[in-house]
Amino acid sequence: MKTKFTACLLAATIAGLATASAQAATTLRMAHFWPGASGINQDLFEAWAKAVEEDSDGELRVEMYPSGTLAKPDAIYEAAANGIADIGATAQGYTAGRFPLSQVVELPGIADNATQGACVLQTLYDEGHLDSEYEDTRPLFMFTTGPGGIHTVDTDVQVPSDLDGLRIRRPTAVAGEMLENMGATPVGMPAPDIYTAMQRGVIDGLSFPWEGLKGFRINELVNYHTEVPFYTLIFVATMNQRTYDRLSPEQQAVIDENSGMQWAENAGAVFDRLDREGKQEAIEAGHTLREIDDPLHDPDWQQPLQDGIDGYLAELEERGLPGREVYEAALAARDACASQE
Repeated sequence: MKTKFTACLLAATIAGLATASAQAATTLRMAHFWPGASGINQDLFEAWAKAVEEDSDGELRVEMYPSGTLAKPDAIYEAAANGIADIGATAQGYTAGRFPLSQVVELPGIADNATQGACVLQTLYDEGHLDSEYEDTRPLFMFTTGPGGIHTVDTDVQVPSDLDGLRIRRPTAVAGEMLENMGATPVGMPAPDIYTAMQRGVIDGLSFPWEGLKGFRINELVNYHTEVPFYTLIFVATMNQRTYDRLSPEQQAVIDENSGMQWAENAGAVFDRLDREGKQEAIEAGHTLREIDDPLHDPDWQQPLQDGIDGYLAELEERGLPGREVYEAALAARDACASQE
């Protein structure tokens, strides 16, 4: 009888310790706009969450809110800043005008792939060029898509004039200005809205990297692809500063260890893999693909893109911002990041 009582007492004690441990764990709410089933959510954010939980011995847990379920795509950064989300991952360009120096990395010619783009953006932040734009949160890591091209339902775009009159979804104002230079009518909307807008004929096409065509199922709706790498979309995963400050020193160390260049490059590797898969998906579907390898030196595409670069940097200078200085730093980081690949 005594043995049975001791066993029950031991079991109750273990259960109590497990309950106390669960109660002691800190849960971090992470918001982003990619679909829950997407490779970005599963292979990047869930992988990051798992690393944080394992490195903290279960003291930190991450509760994921994909698909804009905790905050709409254009409100995710603000949600992280004001504490609605503990962590937010979003595109800086969804908040127009708030991250003008960061968006220099979106200009054509900065990055050939997502790994390089992530390295460039993270380098600019690590070197202090972008500090003033993130004073209200604590950035964890920054990353980019691979270069975005043009994808349409039924128009074979071979030269810029083929875009005349087409309503093309643009990801940010920076990319939109270049689309306008090419003759298109840019239409702004968050990525999760594209599928429905295209189904309804609201837009004729979009500017997107291959990863996005796969993740948001856009390959189901388009038939023509022009690989003209005229922009790179940038992202940040960032944390509410008050949430970070409330963590124990040991928990803060876990967050710090899972921040910076390592995770920027991890993100880049995921995007590059998904770019390859998205392109292969279009090929297997029998779509028409056109490749403009070096548009900044192509007689048809060079002028509208160069005008876009010059116009954006001039706009930053008019605002008193060191746009050209950051642009030169981005070009230097581009070369350094390429040499490390």
